[in-house]
Amino acid sequence: MLPRVADSLSFLYLDIARVQQDDTGVCAEITSERHGTQTVYLPTAALSCVLLGPGTSITARALSTLARHGTTVLVVGSGGVRCYAATLPDSLTTNWLERQTRAWADDTQRLRVARAMYEKRFGPGTVSPDATLQQLRGFEGARVKAHYQLLARQHKIGRFRRNYDPESWEDQDPVNLALSAANTCLYGIVHAAIVALGCSPALGYVHSGNQQAFVYDIADLYKARLTIPLAFSLHDATDPEAQARRSFRDGLRLFRLLPRIVTDIQELLDPTGEYGTEDPDEQLVDLWDPVAGVVPGGLNHGTEG
Repeated sequence: MLPRVADSLSFLYLDIARVQQDDTGVCAEITSERHGTQTVYLPTAALSCVLLGPGTSITARALSTLARHGTTVLVVGSGGVRCYAATLPDSLTTNWLERQTRAWADDTQRLRVARAMYEKRFGPGTVSPDATLQQLRGFEGARVKAHYQLLARQHKIGRFRRNYDPESWEDQDPVNLALSAANTCLYGIVHAAIVALGCSPALGYVHSGNQQAFVYDIADLYKARLTIPLAFSLHDATDPEAQARRSFRDGLRLFRLLPRIVTDIQELLDPTGEYGTEDPDEQLVDLWDPVAGVVPGGLNHGTEG
C-alpha cells in the first residue's frame, strides 16, 4: 500500500543531476569534481513532490515510476523560482474533481468558496457573508501590506515592497529572493496534494486564467505563517534562495502541511463534512446517466430494455 498524500514527505529539490531507474528503484546521480559520482535513491512511494532544477535530466522509466506512485514532478527554473511544467499522476477517483467543478461553475458557490478561503486566512468572523469579491481583494491587500510592514519593522530592514521580476532576478533584495524560492516550494507541495485528491489545479476560485489558479488559491492560505516570516528572517542571508528551501523544508515537519492542505480543500469544497473516507471497493470507472445519475461501468448494458 502506498502512503496517503497526507502522510507523504513534502518535497525534494534537485539540480545538476540525472534521475533514472535501475533494478533497485529511482535514483539521482550527482557528479562533482570533489566527490565524483554519487548515487542517491529517492523514496518515490513516500515523496509527494520532486522539483527538477537546471542541469537535471530524467529517464522515461523513472518518470513513469514517479507518476505511478503519485509523485508530482515539477520542472522549475534556477533556485526553483519558476515552474515550467508539471506531471499529472493518475488519481483513483473523480469525486473531488466533480465537487470542485460544480462549485466553480456556479457563481454563488464560487463566491462562497472564495469567502471561506479568506476566512481561513484571516480568522473566523473577519469576512462579511455579504462581501463582494472586490471587497475581499481590497481587504486582503490591506492585511498583507500591514503584515509586510510589521515584519519589516521587527527585522529593522526599512521599507519593503514585494517585487517579483524574473527578468532582473539577481537585482532583487534577499527578502524577495527568499520569498519567491519558498513560495515555489509551497506551490509544488500544494500542487501535489491537489492532484492526489483528483482535483484540477486550473479551476481557481480567487485566481483565474492560469493552469495553477487553484494552486495559488490554496497556497495563499499558508504564506502568512510559513513563507513570508521565513523570507524576512533571511534578510541578511548570503544565499537566500538555498537557505529558504532548506529552512522551509525543516519548518514543515512541525507544521504538518500536507495533512492540513488535504483537510482544508475538503472543507472548502464540501463544508457539510459528509465526505468521510473513500471506499476501497468503489468502481474506478462509472457511466453517467441523466436520470439515474451514475450507473456501473464495465458491464454489458445491451440486454437492458
